[in-house]
Amino acid sequence: MLIDEEFRRFKQVREELNLTQSAFAEELGINATTADIERGRTRIPGHVVKELLRKYHINPLWLFGDSKQKYLYAEKILMSPKVVTVDSSGKENIVMVSAKAAAGYPNNIGDAQWFESLPAFSIPLPEYRNATFRGFQVDGDSMSPVLHSGEWIVGKAVEDWENLNNKQMYVVVTVDSILVKRVQKENQGTFINLISMNPEYGAIRLDRSEIREIWLVNSKLTFDLEADVQQISLQNLHQEMKELKEEMKKLAKAK
Repeated sequence: MLIDEEFRRFKQVREELNLTQSAFAEELGINATTADIERGRTRIPGHVVKELLRKYHINPLWLFGDSKQKYLYAEKILMSPKVVTVDSSGKENIVMVSAKAAAGYPNNIGDAQWFESLPAFSIPLPEYRNATFRGFQVDGDSMSPVLHSGEWIVGKAVEDWENLNNKQMYVVVTVDSILVKRVQKENQGTFINLISMNPEYGAIRLDRSEIREIWLVNSKLTFDLEADVQQISLQNLHQEMKELKEEMKKLAKAK
C-alpha cells in the first residue's frame, strides 16, 4: 500500500502543476513520460525525488507516505527591500525608479551606490510613515484602465508572503524584471499568478523563489488629469450603454 501511495502522490503533484506527463518528465529529467511511474511499473528514481524537492519543495517523506507535511523550505524567502536610502536627518527616502532605471533594478537590487544615484524625496503625510516606500514608473498598458504608461505609483514594502491579497495590486520584482500586477496565490504549492487588468494580457505564473521583492501599490501620481477625465467619461458611457441594453431586453420580454 505504501508503494501505491507513492505513485498516487507523484501523479497528484503533476496534476496540481497542470503539466502533461511529457512536460513533467522533462522538468524532472526523465526520458519519455512519467506514465510508467504513475502506473506503478517503475519506482521513483532518487534524482527525481531530489528534483521534486529542489524545484517544487516536495517533502520526500510526504511523497512516500511517511509525513503529512507536503512542502519543505530550506530557508525563509525574504521579500523585504535589500537597500534603503535616508536623507540628511536619517529618515528614509522614497527612491523613484523610472521606466529606464527599471531595466537595471533587478541586477542592482543590493547595490547601495546604484540606489544613491536615483532621485529620492519624502512625503510629509501620515500615510507614508513607519514603513519603507518606493516609487515606480508604469511602463506599458497591461494595467489599463487603472494605471497608464508613464504614471508613477508608490509601493509599500511587503515582507510576509502570507499578507498578499488577491484584490490588491503589487509591484513584483523578479530576477530579471519589474511587473505591476494583481497577485493570486495558488491553493497548493508556492506558485502565484500575476494578473493584468487589461484582458488582452494573459496571466504569468511564477514560483515564489523567482521573486526578489514585492511592493503593495498604495498610491498613484498622475500629471495628465485631462486623460483621466476622458477615461472616466468613456467608462460612464460604456456603463450607460450596458444599462440601456438591459432595459431593452426587459422591454422585449414584457412584450
